Amino acid sequence: MVVRHRKRGQHKYHGSRSWGAGNTKNRRGKGSRGGSGNAGPQKARWTYFAAYEPDHLGRHGFVRPNKKKRLPTIDLNDIQRMADKGDLKKSQEKYECSFEGKVLGSGKITSPVLVKAKSFSEKAKAKIGKAGGEAKTE
Repeated sequence: MVVRHRKRGQHKYHGSRSWGAGNTKNRRGKGSRGGSGNAGPQKARWTYFAAYEPDHLGRHGFVRPNKKKRLPTIDLNDIQRMADKGDLKKSQEKYECSFEGKVLGSGKITSPVLVKAKSFSEKAKAKIGKAGGEAKTE
């Protein structure tokens, strides 16, 4: 014989004045909610938040929107070292060096080097020219 069971849903609250909310005053207004969203996880649901959402609380860095991106830099010392080691290609008695940034003028340079970069400091241009090289901006 088939026995049909009623789905419990709201039927279990029929005949009850508060429908499982305790006192009838408990459901009035927004004060009984305890906040919206993830309010108060530091207390009531701490184990859940510690296990599954550890990065939810606290600060997580901030980058100023107006901060300029700086170009990578290289010194004349580094270019001279590369020329001495033989890392730079030589063509027509000059070494060739290309760099995606700014060339700074600290250090000495004695080899004639053709340097291609996005920008140069004034000192770097002068020292490269004195050594018999060229400074070209890309």
